[in-house]
Amino acid sequence: MEALILFAMVLSLLFIGLPVGIALGLSSILYITFVSNDSLSSVAISLFGAGQHYTLLAIPFFILASSFMSTGGVAKRLINFAIASVGHFRGGLAMASVLACMMFAALSGSSPATVVAIGTIAIAGMQKVGYSKEFAAGIIANAGTLGILIPPSIVMVVYAAATDVSVGRMFLAGVIPGLIAGGMLMLAIYVVARVKNLPSEEWKGFGNIVRGGKEAGWGLFLVVIIMGGIYGGVFTPTEAAVVAAVYSMWVALFVYRDMGPLKETPWVVETDSRAARVGFNGTVYGVSLFMVWMILSFFATSESETVTLQDRAIWGGIFSLFITVFYTYQRGKQLSQTGLQCFFAGLPVWKRNLILLVRNFFPAFFSGETRETILSATRTTIMLMFIIANALLFAHTLSAERIPQVVTEWMLGVGFNWFTFLIAVNILLLIGGQFMEPSGLLVIVAPVVFPIAMQLGIDPIHLGIIMVVNMEIGMITPPIGLNLFVTSGITGMSLSKVVRAAMPFVGVLMVFLILVTYVPWISTALPYAMMGPELVSP
Repeated sequence: MEALILFAMVLSLLFIGLPVGIALGLSSILYITFVSNDSLSSVAISLFGAGQHYTLLAIPFFILASSFMSTGGVAKRLINFAIASVGHFRGGLAMASVLACMMFAALSGSSPATVVAIGTIAIAGMQKVGYSKEFAAGIIANAGTLGILIPPSIVMVVYAAATDVSVGRMFLAGVIPGLIAGGMLMLAIYVVARVKNLPSEEWKGFGNIVRGGKEAGWGLFLVVIIMGGIYGGVFTPTEAAVVAAVYSMWVALFVYRDMGPLKETPWVVETDSRAARVGFNGTVYGVSLFMVWMILSFFATSESETVTLQDRAIWGGIFSLFITVFYTYQRGKQLSQTGLQCFFAGLPVWKRNLILLVRNFFPAFFSGETRETILSATRTTIMLMFIIANALLFAHTLSAERIPQVVTEWMLGVGFNWFTFLIAVNILLLIGGQFMEPSGLLVIVAPVVFPIAMQLGIDPIHLGIIMVVNMEIGMITPPIGLNLFVTSGITGMSLSKVVRAAMPFVGVLMVFLILVTYVPWISTALPYAMMGPELVSP
């Protein structure tokens, strides 16, 4: 009876139009005040505990990293790389959009950010070559949901915080499902493209893929830093989020120069000679290789007592010098110049860019675009953390009233097994995902279903991936599907048209949900292989 009263309060407050965070918090306070024997002091204790949750500290920094990576320049480079990779297939541009969403998801951890960053460019590009606006919008709306499945995922961090499971294992668990989901969407596009005779891009050779990879490499290397750092034992997921935020800011401001005082300032100008370009590019490749080597070798040997910083620097210097010499020598021959001549010709280019970097280093952090990016990330963080804090208060109320235990006893008493329980969980989340923000719904439902899953022997990581996939589908199903609203905003289409465009591909994700639900190894194979099973007491 108490459970019905609590949930009735929440639904009533949502029905009259209150935001989900306020509805959760207010219903909990009203319930504790008038129904429960619990003290109102528990409200303060619960909210204070939410602020002290170490895992949740990763969320603001992942959001900040996403904000800096959500620049047009990063998205454009990813799309170009994706087109170079799969654009030559029938329906290649649409498949490239899915691939770009997968890559951007690995940078942002956010579905709406993925839709905005990739969709703004990809939808217009698909229309130019003959795709219908509806078809393009449906693809982006669905592919954007991969932002919460492919690590690093903010929703995974929320689940880990709500259930005390490992964030690292959750990130690993999302890799294979994310690749499968993206592959299924691309396969569906290919089939439709063959039927409708959709256009394909001209194959431009592997050199075009390499060039696209070089352009997108600085952004994609963020994934290596996050995942390599976590699983190399160098830093925790929260520390990885901080590193990701700093790296993203550096890349956006000083490498890609998509914002700040250096915006649209090229590294190489038209007045630079071909020899200067060769010398500059050669040293860039050498310096880049050295940095990548030092980072990766640090991840690989962080626990070694025999490999020193000096050893890694020496080997990195040898490899970098070889690449620089080899590149300048080969390209110099084409210009009838020696490698040494090209090297010295490139030094003025380095001098010019270093002067620009030093002169604009501090102004870049205080520029209008930088402040707006940080402010936007702060607003998003405040909104999300407000929802999570109130959802944790709601979860505390559930626990204090032993509602999860009562539900567990009831479900076991009526004969639920793991198979039927997962059906019930999917139905509950699919319905709830249509009306609530993913993080809030996850924090509410997880404390209820988690004890039952443990009693039935369901792996907590497997359960987490099932819940995340349901959140994916919830983001593209009306009436509150966030990706539908975002897609409608960037395309100018009505919400009903976006819904109709997205529905055919929602069927693909529903098949994927069934696959993930009843084939556990898809979620657990990688975490088991690298970190072992998650040990959680029921």
